[in-house]
Amino acid sequence: MGDVVVGGRVNHFRSHSDHSLDGKGRLNVPTRFRDVLRRHFDDVLMVVPWEDCLRAYPQPVWEKIEVTLLDRIKEKPEQKRMMEHVIRVVTPCPLDKQGRILLSPKLRDLIGIEKDVVLSGVLKYFEIWDKGTWEEKQKPTTDEFESFDRAIIEWGL
Repeated sequence: MGDVVVGGRVNHFRSHSDHSLDGKGRLNVPTRFRDVLRRHFDDVLMVVPWEDCLRAYPQPVWEKIEVTLLDRIKEKPEQKRMMEHVIRVVTPCPLDKQGRILLSPKLRDLIGIEKDVVLSGVLKYFEIWDKGTWEEKQKPTTDEFESFDRAIIEWGL
């Protein structure tokens, strides 16, 4: 899954923002994320429940993941059940003309998403979190900051 490079710059999903689902479960995808999709992929996101959030992958990136999983599952047969699970529950979510995706009630229920969400870019994909879960899970601990500080020093940064 190589980097997306345009004009010498790597283009990924970055940063996070708060959003609210409308009454039908539609989510407005931020312009900066839509721009990455439209410039480098297409208007279809593959959305899959992943632990405490939904992950939204551009369709070509997801298809590469599926092919790799199918090719490599022989090396880790203990992962077959999880592979089958994610392939079964992944949902294509095309962007509409207003730049929204529809999150089905089933997808929202699997993660506990209600109305308020946080979208968080994770380079090759972005996550969709229930806002309450995000606030609970995303705050780094003192130990994590200290460990990160040590790593930065070791890396010469």
